[in-house]
Parts: sequence; structure tokens; C-alpha cells
Amino acid sequence: MPTDTSPDPASPTDTTDPTEVAPFRVAFPEAALADLRDRLARTRWPEPETVQDWSQGVPLAYLRELCDYWQHTYDWRATEARLNAVPQVRTVIDGLGLHALHARSPHPDALPLLVTHGWPGSVVEFLDLLPELTNPADPADAFHVVCPSLPGFGFSDKPASPGWTAERMAAALPELMSRLGYERFAAHGVDWGSFITAIMGETDTGRLVGLHVTMPFARPPQEEAALSEADYAGLAALKKFQQEEGGYSVLQATRPQTLGYALTDSPAGQLAWMAEKYRAWSDHGGDPHGVIDRDRLLDAATVSWLSATAASSARIYWESQNKLALAPVKVPAAVSNFPRDGRMPRPWIENRFTDLRQWRDHDHGGHFPALEQPGLLLDDLRTFFRPLR
Repeated sequence: MPTDTSPDPASPTDTTDPTEVAPFRVAFPEAALADLRDRLARTRWPEPETVQDWSQGVPLAYLRELCDYWQHTYDWRATEARLNAVPQVRTVIDGLGLHALHARSPHPDALPLLVTHGWPGSVVEFLDLLPELTNPADPADAFHVVCPSLPGFGFSDKPASPGWTAERMAAALPELMSRLGYERFAAHGVDWGSFITAIMGETDTGRLVGLHVTMPFARPPQEEAALSEADYAGLAALKKFQQEEGGYSVLQATRPQTLGYALTDSPAGQLAWMAEKYRAWSDHGGDPHGVIDRDRLLDAATVSWLSATAASSARIYWESQNKLALAPVKVPAAVSNFPRDGRMPRPWIENRFTDLRQWRDHDHGGHFPALEQPGLLLDDLRTFFRPLR
């Protein structure tokens, strides 16, 4: 990030040529880290929950211990170095500065792959996956990886006016690929990245080789479709999720600005808001850090805190939640379903994704496969894209 004292990204792309692709490095000032530690030390804590589980939210003892680790032990500079070990760029598209990791493969014939995150994720979610994607044992599986920070997230700019919907993001990302020299590319998305990737498939003009998503959504087809036990179980799980876990999305879709004041002022609040989701949406067997190390969780929270993007990242819900067309996707598509993630009935997905070539129901894993089950995700990506190169 910037080399000045502001927590917001620098703007190396503010040049006379708005199409310039400029190199970028993350470099938060030490003053921003000192402020984070000071705020953590001065946290005003509520009383403990009145239950012995997570049913009222993040338990006080858990969060106090995690915040203590964040304040005294966690090393952001190590993560900053991991980010800066990957080439990064920024460019202005549709009036907004966009950041991206651009990890080229040593194999020149590698397939370009656009990887898109969601909320509460960021580009750090995919750092550990990059070596296997760009330089695998079999060069035939190599990818040139482009991983953008979505508008309002991480190291991209924050929209200053409404209108940055998922559709607008889906229009900006192919332009990013063009500026990096890729006219033909593959795409993978998770969470909001799954929606954005699917929208690119709706509007594709022949550039997309294929797309791979987790958590795809579709409306029921007009004609009656026979559903399997897994389909019914998935619908029941989605209904339960909406009843028990959906409060965050209602708030972010209706009052992201109000929420932003609290999360932008309190790192403990920012961490609690995100940690609850990493715990609830991952397949951990009871240990909150059983599959996602606490340093990886704190990577995500620290990016959000230092970039002050609590409100701007939440606005994608205000812009797009329950407003998507979910139109037909005609490009070759693949789906990976993980048991702790949303799963819609396969006939519904096949009705929307009309060239669905790969469908995998995994026995374990959750909403963050790059962190939880990187081996399964890699195998799914390689298997699907191999014949499409």
C-alpha cells in the first residue's frame, strides 16, 4: 500500500494515460500498524455471552485471545512480503483504479486464468495457490494468473458514487485482461466472484475458454425438474442459512454505511465481523482454526482494516443482493460443491449453465476452498480446463 501515512492505497495510476498499467507494491506505513495495536489495546469489551456456544455470536474469550495475538504476535510485514513477492499492477478502468496480482507462469503457453474473490475475502486468499497454478509438475496444467481486488476491496479504489454493481465489475475485468495482454482466458470465482464470473459468461463474446465456480446460483426452471436427495438437502441448508446466518447480508445490503462506522473505528469489531464468517462457513470439525490458520484469518482482517474498506466492500450487497438477472450462461462451465458452502439443485444449475461439463460434490470443504482444500480445488481446475486449452 502507500508509502505515506494514509491507510488508503496509493494511486500510481493517476497519470495522463488512464489506460496505463503501472506496477504496484504494498507498503503500509508503520504508523498505521502502531495505530492498529493501540486501538486493540484500548478495546472496550462487552460482557460475555450468556450461552456456552456461538449461537449469540463470537464468544468473548475467543475474540479476546485472537485480538491479543493480533496485537502482540501476528506479523503483517511477513504477509506484505508474500504479497510483494508476486508482481502486482494497478490501472484505471471505467474511472476507478483497480489492483491485481499478476503471476505469470514460466511456461509461455500457459492458459491465462482470472481468479475473482468475494466477501470477506481478498487477493491474499489465493497466495498459497499461486505456485501450483503457475508452475505445476505438469507444464500442461500451467496458468498465467490474474487476481484482481474487486472495487471497494483491498488495494483497489473505493467507488465514490453508486452503480458499481456485480454486472459493472464483470464488464471491467475482461478489460483488465485485455490490458495485460490476454484476449482469450479462463475464469474461476468464489462467493461474489462466482456471481461475477457467471455474469461474464452471460455476456461473453468468445473470449472465455470456460469458467469454474463454487456456489453457483440459478432460479428454478419453469418446467418441473426431478430433484435428488442431495438437491433437497442443499435447499434445506440454504433455508437454514438464511434463517440463522443471513443477518450480516441483510445489514450489508440495506445499511452498509452505518455498519462501516463501527467496523472502521474498531479493529476488534472488524475482526469479530469477519472471524464469525470464517468459522461458520468453513468445514473445521469444531476447531475454528482447524483448516484456516489464524494467521490466514488475520491476513484477511488486516487487509480490510488497513485499507479501511469495511463499508466499501459491504456495498456490493447494497448494489447487487437479490438484483441479479441470473441469465443463461452458454460458455463451458464447471461447478465444485463443498458441504459447508451453498448448494443449489443440479437441474436448476444445468438450466442456467447450458454447457455444464463438470459437476463435483466433495465430501469435505467449505466456502474458502483455496484455504481449506487447495488440493481438491487445484484438481478440479486442472481437470476441467485441461481439454479446453
